[in-house]
Amino acid sequence: MQVKRIIDGAAAFGLMEPLTALVVKAGEAILAVNRAAMRIDGKQDGSPVTEADLAADRIIADGLAQLAGDVPTLSEERTGLASPPFQSSFFLIDPLDGTKEFVAGRDEFTVNLALVTEGVPLLGIVSAPALGLLWRGIVGHGAERVRFNGTTIAAAEPIRTRKLPTRGEPWIAAVSRSHGDARSEAFIDNRPNAVRMTCGSAVKFGRIAEGSADIYPRFGPTSEWDVGAGCAVVTAAGGKVTDGKGGELRFGQRSDTDFIIPEFIAWGDPQAVGCY
Repeated sequence: MQVKRIIDGAAAFGLMEPLTALVVKAGEAILAVNRAAMRIDGKQDGSPVTEADLAADRIIADGLAQLAGDVPTLSEERTGLASPPFQSSFFLIDPLDGTKEFVAGRDEFTVNLALVTEGVPLLGIVSAPALGLLWRGIVGHGAERVRFNGTTIAAAEPIRTRKLPTRGEPWIAAVSRSHGDARSEAFIDNRPNAVRMTCGSAVKFGRIAEGSADIYPRFGPTSEWDVGAGCAVVTAAGGKVTDGKGGELRFGQRSDTDFIIPEFIAWGDPQAVGCY
């Protein structure tokens, strides 16, 4: 039986720096892997997993055990160890989001870590190690963009989502390089003068949070660990992440091990929700 521990915003604030250092360390382990010679295996769902995924996951698992060993975790690479539903607080982890981008030699892959409390992402870190850039935030405490070199973290700068484009101004839509779908394309086409910004992995959430893009729709299935950290960062920065109909997303609440999110939309301006 899980020990019920509720972590609120104030307690999450105290965890942000050590969690950031942990995520950056996991990114260093990813970058140390030789992509040309690494082992690549296939999962049951057909997606790839590499030794870089597993190395990052080990670092995060060990670090969380020391930082907050009484808080449950749900990692993409250790779903068999999860015991949902999570009624209190838990860590939600994707140790390497954008494995296809990583395998292809591109730099837009991320390490995602979220702290979810009572089904809602409260703290999020989305780190793009090859870009030396991460986005992080705590809902109610704001969001930041941080540049880093290796494990040296530079000063953070506050970020905020931008307002809904005024009439005649283009919407900037963050779109996936590897996971396009017809419904998402149609949704974007309905935005006035939409301009597409192609990004890999959870970098798209970062672009929404920093105000570089207005919207990120995904009308195809993805997993909770792909979305949780980005959801927290965007929300902390002033935006909102909803299901495809504008409703609230919930994480870790199912009693089975199907952690699928059928569809979602990340909005830079919450006032835009429902603007179809």
